[in-house]
Amino acid sequence: MKPKGPPVGRALALAAKSVSRAFNDALAAEEGGSAPAWLILDALVAGEPRTQTELARAVGIEGPTLTRHLDGLERAGLVERTPGSGDRRATRVELTDAGRALHGRLLARVIDFDRRLRAGLGPDELGAFVAVLGRLEANVSGAGAPEPR
Repeated sequence: MKPKGPPVGRALALAAKSVSRAFNDALAAEEGGSAPAWLILDALVAGEPRTQTELARAVGIEGPTLTRHLDGLERAGLVERTPGSGDRRATRVELTDAGRALHGRLLARVIDFDRRLRAGLGPDELGAFVAVLGRLEANVSGAGAPEPR
């Protein structure tokens, strides 16, 4: 049975692309800024130095793609990679002082972007929206309720 109205997945995908593009543009206004750079720097600021594998999982970026991003961040002096002490294959990633400084500048852009994104939405609307997003995610992960017939 065909659902009533436009496909929710299509609307969500188009909105996500638009928001993602605008977010990346806001971060790109700062030299070295991009959404992947922000995700990596923010994950490193939030926790202990971690391995590339742990970092890839934390930010949801595939290993080879993360390596490409880390190569650029390392060339820019924003992160350092060192071999793990117990396992030579486990490369540790740490922020440099320059990486921490860029994170701080990007954080200001992230906060401004979040304000822009929330404009005109009240707390109840935002709460309902976040709940719906969680439900959509649960539905596609198999953790949601059965589909209505």
